[in-house]
Amino acid sequence: MEKEVEPVFTVSRNNHHQTTMGFLLSKSMDANLKKQQEFMLHNSRLQMERQILMQNQMRERQMAMQIAWSREFLKYFGTFFSVATVGLTVGAVKRKKPVLLAPIVPLGFIFAYQMDSAYGTLIYRMRGEAESIMASEHDRLDLPLGTPTFDSVEKARRAKNSLASFLEK
Repeated sequence: MEKEVEPVFTVSRNNHHQTTMGFLLSKSMDANLKKQQEFMLHNSRLQMERQILMQNQMRERQMAMQIAWSREFLKYFGTFFSVATVGLTVGAVKRKKPVLLAPIVPLGFIFAYQMDSAYGTLIYRMRGEAESIMASEHDRLDLPLGTPTFDSVEKARRAKNSLASFLEK
């Protein structure tokens, strides 16, 4: 009988040892999983920060190009406006027809707008108005059919692929 008790004791000790090792292994795996999740979260944050920075740099470059375009256009339009103003003024004085000065008014508005766009505060006023719209009229910014979702994009992709395969036949 002692032989029967001894193996039970041994088995019992082994089970305890296995349970302890299983617990320690499980605890170690949990710690590794937690570290891996933290690492993945850190990487996804870095990736998002990089994407935001890249998109902002692209936006800044596009805005700089738009301002540069306005300044370049202003040089040409300013030259045209100056020549037209001098020509119309000389023509109005020589012919004694003040009506010839009429085109200077709308051309002057265009010139003033371009000046404001290229060197003035137009961009700041536009930004303020945009912020106001976003704060108090946000419903005007809604896209038709709402924001695209993964499912809506996938549905469109599948429809395009099935149409393309149908047209190929």
